[in-house]
Amino acid sequence: MKKRLLIFLLGIFSIFSAFSQQTVITGSVKDAISNQPISNVTITIEETQQTVLTDDLGVFSFSTDVPLGEQVLRVSKVGYLVKRYPIVVNEGQTVNITDMTLEVDPNETANSFVISLSDDELNGDDDGFTDNISGLLQSSRDVFLNAAAFDFSSTFFRPRGLDNSSGKLLINGIEMNKQFNGRPQWANWGGLNDVQRNQEFSMGMSPNDNTFGDLAGSTNIIMRASKYREGGRVSFASANRSYQGRIMASYSSGLKSGGWSYSILASRRFGDEGFIDGTLYDSNSFFASVEKQLSEDHSLNFTGIYAQNRRGRSTAITDEVYRLKGREYNPFWGTQDGEIRNSRTREIEEPILMLNHFWSLSEKSTLNTNVAYQFGKIGNSRIDNGGTQLEFGPGGEAFYTGGARNPDPAYYQNLPSYHLRFDNPTAYDFQNAFVHEQEFRNDGQLDWSPLYEANARAGKNSTYIIQEDRNDDTQLSISSIFNTEINDNINLNASLNYRKLNSENFASVKDLLGGTGYLDVDSFAEEDPQSSTVLTDIAQSDVNNPNRIVTEGDRYKYNFEIDANVINGFAQAQFKYSKVDFYVAANVGKTSYQRNGLFENGYYLGNASFGKSKKLDFTTYGVKGGLTYKISGRHLIDLNGSYFTKAPTIRNSFSNSRQNNNVVSGLTEETVNSIDASYIYRSSLVKARLTGFYTNFSDGTDIGFYFTEDLAGLGIEEDAFVQEVTTNIEKRHVGVELGIEAQVTPTIKLKAAASIGQYTYQNNPNLYLTSDDFPGELRFGDGTTNLKDYHVAGGPERAMQLGFEYRDPEFWNIGITTNYFSNAYVDVGALARTANFGLDYDNQPINSYDADIAKDLLKQEEFDDYVLVNVIGGKSWRIGSYFLGFFATINNVFDQEYKTGGFEQSRLSKYDTLLEDKSREYGPVFGSRYFFGNGTTYYLNVYLRF
Repeated sequence: MKKRLLIFLLGIFSIFSAFSQQTVITGSVKDAISNQPISNVTITIEETQQTVLTDDLGVFSFSTDVPLGEQVLRVSKVGYLVKRYPIVVNEGQTVNITDMTLEVDPNETANSFVISLSDDELNGDDDGFTDNISGLLQSSRDVFLNAAAFDFSSTFFRPRGLDNSSGKLLINGIEMNKQFNGRPQWANWGGLNDVQRNQEFSMGMSPNDNTFGDLAGSTNIIMRASKYREGGRVSFASANRSYQGRIMASYSSGLKSGGWSYSILASRRFGDEGFIDGTLYDSNSFFASVEKQLSEDHSLNFTGIYAQNRRGRSTAITDEVYRLKGREYNPFWGTQDGEIRNSRTREIEEPILMLNHFWSLSEKSTLNTNVAYQFGKIGNSRIDNGGTQLEFGPGGEAFYTGGARNPDPAYYQNLPSYHLRFDNPTAYDFQNAFVHEQEFRNDGQLDWSPLYEANARAGKNSTYIIQEDRNDDTQLSISSIFNTEINDNINLNASLNYRKLNSENFASVKDLLGGTGYLDVDSFAEEDPQSSTVLTDIAQSDVNNPNRIVTEGDRYKYNFEIDANVINGFAQAQFKYSKVDFYVAANVGKTSYQRNGLFENGYYLGNASFGKSKKLDFTTYGVKGGLTYKISGRHLIDLNGSYFTKAPTIRNSFSNSRQNNNVVSGLTEETVNSIDASYIYRSSLVKARLTGFYTNFSDGTDIGFYFTEDLAGLGIEEDAFVQEVTTNIEKRHVGVELGIEAQVTPTIKLKAAASIGQYTYQNNPNLYLTSDDFPGELRFGDGTTNLKDYHVAGGPERAMQLGFEYRDPEFWNIGITTNYFSNAYVDVGALARTANFGLDYDNQPINSYDADIAKDLLKQEEFDDYVLVNVIGGKSWRIGSYFLGFFATINNVFDQEYKTGGFEQSRLSKYDTLLEDKSREYGPVFGSRYFFGNGTTYYLNVYLRF
């Protein structure tokens, strides 16, 4: 008995002895002004690069593999000045540094500029090349990603060739990527810069506590009332890029007695036009968050976001239009009663209501449950010039008259090249070309008066109206996120997510332009000789309501719903040791879509357009893993690998959802596999990262819509508005990226960044066309398009930067960067790379076909390289407990002109017609269309923080 007692006592003594000999670094961090604890502060032991975050009480602790001797703690958080604390660590002792303080960064406003860029470049995410991922990179302190977010984004550079549908954006743990196209709709929270600073970012497929992630990284914007420091901020911004002015005011209470906290914000952005002519900006944003700490373990947070946004749109233009009018030209606007009016506006109004419950199950386990409800509308307006009249012949037969010419001032028939399109033009042709050139140069804007005059005829329907394409979504999102620390070395993360979407899609009459009504029929409808269906039935948008006269606010043309359900789960284990950190993760999901047609289209009778479509079901899964090997405290090797599948988006699942229930043939999940390897160097003076990456995409799908004159497969000279469906797309993205910065003096930092990539198609995908102008699916030859080895368009593949920053102890700073871009390519037309290219209208080979000439015709255009110089600077003053300051940037200082992207028109897609057009002496009529970068632009922000 005594022996057992002795062993027991010795065991207890050993445990306490071991505990007492454990080497520990612990401490806490507070705000230097408010004296409140700061959570999510990054504490780093510089020698080993070990990192922990402070908890809600501002407390942190290192207890595993703690280095001995003289060490330096680096204390940092976005919005605060970085501090370094020297300490001495002795074996078996505890180093306790309580109440370390961080001071607010007076130049904090600079961090908000990236979000301002996101407002500008990510709102119009359906405008072709106007999408990138700068917003996803806002919270990253990585040298290369900072360059990509600040300086490369204006060129629509995409890190690793990825657009924003390849990144995950969460707010309070709820995914915000749209199910329609996979992209976050940044306008939903635009103008809320002051409450977007608390962010968690994971680069690429590296581990993330909330989500499995995606290739372009994952960002979780934390909008909890208790996470905002106490104080307010008022600011005014002036710019000439997208909006001309912005007013913003915000206030956060901090944690009050009784466990309450709140945060509010209101802002307005406005402008008659940005850098591009006629691009109005009208936006109002409101934010409110209230949190109640129910107990030490439970907290409940409500967040409400309302961000209304209305913007005038612009478009890509041809080289001919650019030469005549310049890069600022926009054909969509004209003056009406002395005011600028844009015919194409985009309106977004989708409020978000969110409830979040935070539960500390124990000291090492948390459960976060979130519910979000989003509703509202997205509307895109344009001129509909297809207004007609219902007439009756002598025998009582019905027919339609009317329709009108395209009023677009940049319409190809209004340009000089159209009048000089034939060989050996006459004096009359030159006269016509000169007249049109002068009219276009001197005016060239939309004339609203003839539209109203055409509609003013007594007893007639409107010929012109403003059509609004509407997308009214209602979505419920639920997520539950579990995190637990098994021990000092192992963390487990898991989440379960569900999203239910009902999306109403329809065209509505926004403005009758002085008319009294509009006949809801297809003015381009033609009878099929092989069908007994009469024209008056074919032309109906809804055969159940034939020849309907619609007025403002009515739905017309198309009307359908999409129901979507997504459920997915994710689990991850993270292991951290002295020499190596590694992780493994997996996810699985189920996605379903179904269309419900509310109009029975005249071309697609019965269930072909009316009622519910076939239900589409997709099963997705993925695995990923990676490790960080610590050669020493300064030298690290980082590896990440992943293999996963993604469901096609709603946009790419139905070949023409506006008219029918047809599903894309051969539709399946896209497969992605990726690997990247990095060498990382970190010291107190130099930070560097060199990364090589490889990604392969397979079984991708894409749908395009356009008008073409060249369909040899029909055996006739047929014009048609078609849907181009491309499936089985395989792409490869490979390259290297580098970021390095050196703090050469306490005030001067030098930095450099570079990305060299190659993003190409790796196969010849399948392609077919559908249209209401011909039956079924139209394929050419073996049914493929020869895209192999063509470059995937989307900004420059190569970008390089050299720059410096100077931060004066008196709180002023300036930075200059020089940025070089090259290897950007036009988006090639897939139809011109099919067998259709070499066929005549009799479906036989073109006799004059020359393989060498054809190769030149189909060569992908590469844009010229260019250099952009950007300047950034600011100054702040501390006046008691107030901070007054300003922040300014000048982009493209030397007003460089450059193309950011573009696409080939597919109107002409055969060898002979394309050769004829490209060989015209006075320029092609249907040349490629381009997006041009902005000239010199500025952004100035003046703020007061209290």
